[in-house]
Amino acid sequence: MNMTNEKVKKWGQVDGKEVWQYTLANPGGVTVKILNYGGTITDIIAPDKNGVKENVTLGFVSLEGYLQKGNPFFGCLVGRYANRIANARFSLNGKVYQLAPNDNGNSLHGGLKGFDKKVWDARFTPESRSLHLHYTSPDGEEGYPGNLSVTVVYTLSEENELIIDYTAVTDAATPVNLTNHVYFNLSGDISNTILDHELMLKSGYYTTTNNMVIPTGDLVPVRNSPYDFNSPKAIGKDIVHTGNGYDHNFVLDNPEGKPKLFSTLYHKGSGRFMETFTTQPGVQLYTANYLGGNLQHTPGDIKYHKHAGVCLETQHYPDSPNQPAFPNTILRPGEKYHEITIYKFSVK
Repeated sequence: MNMTNEKVKKWGQVDGKEVWQYTLANPGGVTVKILNYGGTITDIIAPDKNGVKENVTLGFVSLEGYLQKGNPFFGCLVGRYANRIANARFSLNGKVYQLAPNDNGNSLHGGLKGFDKKVWDARFTPESRSLHLHYTSPDGEEGYPGNLSVTVVYTLSEENELIIDYTAVTDAATPVNLTNHVYFNLSGDISNTILDHELMLKSGYYTTTNNMVIPTGDLVPVRNSPYDFNSPKAIGKDIVHTGNGYDHNFVLDNPEGKPKLFSTLYHKGSGRFMETFTTQPGVQLYTANYLGGNLQHTPGDIKYHKHAGVCLETQHYPDSPNQPAFPNTILRPGEKYHEITIYKFSVK
């Protein structure tokens, strides 16, 4: 690709492959910028109630930022298996598969070099509002069986929806759990925390975890607990009762498999309002508990501190390959993995 215009910008190289930033824009004033490196969303620029356009995600201003040690998966696609797999192993069809133990002896977000660190094949026409990304994960990559062919399409609609459409097929049975790890801060000022954001999350249960953040297998009711967001409340209201912050998988009631509204996020000061829809059975609510102000290549060299962003990582439950009672995450030959997540922006 040799074209350079305001919608396609060269960002550098990884593994000898060109990295480009692609810009999607719509008449509603929303702009989304995405890299073919990790399918990473670098910017979501949305107007506030006064029409002021600001970036409402956490990210870096250069490729070096995303390549730095300690990048907390800002904005990227995560796979082959998002979240954690206990003891970095699972058994399938009588065989034990060993993964990279990259998180306290467990496997996190696809391993040492997951989908977030790959340069994806991109198909984009500057006048379009969709970016098509494709990656084939070879049999044995990061310990997973089967050649997995993955396509992710990002579309920005005229209704200010960012639609993320995931599909995958395999030639051997393998666990698949794909998500995007975008961190939102609707204030548009990343020196603010998200503790004043009002969150509504329709969920009756969350999956409890041990001290390694691995599910125990139990589903615990959220009612009358710090994890109850069924009525909108400030994220910071009960966060002190969670320990370090929210990093929990919430169970979503979505038997139809169609994109269903499960969450709203509202920042009163800016008026920005975000609705989230998904086909997935769960969502990881994560409040950026480990940001410590030490990341480089940030916009304006600002420091990203604890709770500077909030993630709504739509997903299957963590450790499902080792938890038979959880919804199935094994994709088999002849089947098609297909999930959709939509983030819709407005003001009120």
